[in-house]
Amino acid sequence: MTQTSQAPAPAAGGVPATPGRRPRPHRAWAVAAVTFVTLIGAAAFASLPGLLIDPLHSEFGWSRGMIGLAVSINLALYGITAPFAAALMDRFGIRRVVVCALLTIALGAALTVSMTQVWQLILCWGVLVGLGSGSMALAFAATVTNRWFVARRGLVTGVLTAAGAAGQLVFLPLLSWITENHGWRPAAAIVAGAAVSVVPFVWFLLRDHPADVGLAPYGATEFVPKPPPVSGAAVRALGALREASRTGTFWLLAGSFAICGASTNGLVKTHFVPAAHDHGMPVTAAASLLAVIGIFDIAGTVASGWFTDRMSPRRLLAVYYGLRGLSLMFLPMLLDDSVHPPMVLFIVFYGLDWVATVPPTIALCREHYGENSAIVFGWVLAAHQIGAALVAYLGGVARDAFGSYNVVWYTSGALCALAALMSLVIRRRPVAAPPAVAVVV
Repeated sequence: MTQTSQAPAPAAGGVPATPGRRPRPHRAWAVAAVTFVTLIGAAAFASLPGLLIDPLHSEFGWSRGMIGLAVSINLALYGITAPFAAALMDRFGIRRVVVCALLTIALGAALTVSMTQVWQLILCWGVLVGLGSGSMALAFAATVTNRWFVARRGLVTGVLTAAGAAGQLVFLPLLSWITENHGWRPAAAIVAGAAVSVVPFVWFLLRDHPADVGLAPYGATEFVPKPPPVSGAAVRALGALREASRTGTFWLLAGSFAICGASTNGLVKTHFVPAAHDHGMPVTAAASLLAVIGIFDIAGTVASGWFTDRMSPRRLLAVYYGLRGLSLMFLPMLLDDSVHPPMVLFIVFYGLDWVATVPPTIALCREHYGENSAIVFGWVLAAHQIGAALVAYLGGVARDAFGSYNVVWYTSGALCALAALMSLVIRRRPVAAPPAVAVVV
């Protein structure tokens, strides 16, 4: 794809196109592709926690609540780290931050293999992997999209968000098979290897800004100079939070996204496999169902990005949360010892909705918070992960206390209905006329 404008036309990077020569694709698509591959690798270590609960409980006798605590710390740090990582990317560049994050994840996953105490699980998987994965959270995708794209932002956001689902599709069946047949340690080692294998792609192919290669962002009519490094990453991240927290929109976005995290990463990703296993379903079958969620999540999230470019993000969020809550209310009646058509229908329905909330949420952050939108979205993502962390922990506690997950399914469904109402309350911000966008062909 290339860009032209109404004028006789420098190329997107300010260099005139050569007559008679087929124009090359914009470099932004290569950067998006590297980001996609990186986020697929990141999904390897997001896929494992739900598979660890039963093996660790059986081998060490640790309670599901304590194992869930380690997972909850991982999820919370994933979110809390995101806004600071977005600010660090403005200071040191995307490449350096992401490479350090991948190496931190590899270290944490590798050390997990030799652990014998629950505090080591909390340190290695909870703290190290949580910090590393938080530095490559969806704020990473938002930063890349904001810098490299003016046109197609919603679509690109949807595609990059779907990378996590694609990675889940690749790794979850493999990790579940390895865990069931060879134990959890080889699975943790594969996670460490996946993190290291992505490093060369990031270091050699990713670029921090279009100006680094002499280009304008995709869809822009003018060259955009690379901004100078912004010092004081922590101060900037906290300052963006302070400013955003004075608006009601921030709290509505953060509250609804906390419910989003509670009902996806905290509940289904962490507890679906053990909940299905409680009903006699084999672990590999339950993990395969999660992978199928990943298949339909790709389609749902890309479609959501396309819809976000054309429809009201508030209304999209209300529809997504409402449908998700409805599906969770039916799930306890569908769990069984085998896969049957109603369960497949739930998986398809839930998969289409899994992270479809991300593109409209990022769009609302961009609409209301401008140049700080990636950092503000990082704080909204922090709320998402805090919600996920609470349910990852409380879900395990509820299973220990009541012998089933039913109360958690029903409560999460009701909370999703509340999130739908919160989304509709968000006010639309009047905006000035958008900057000129080149015609894309």
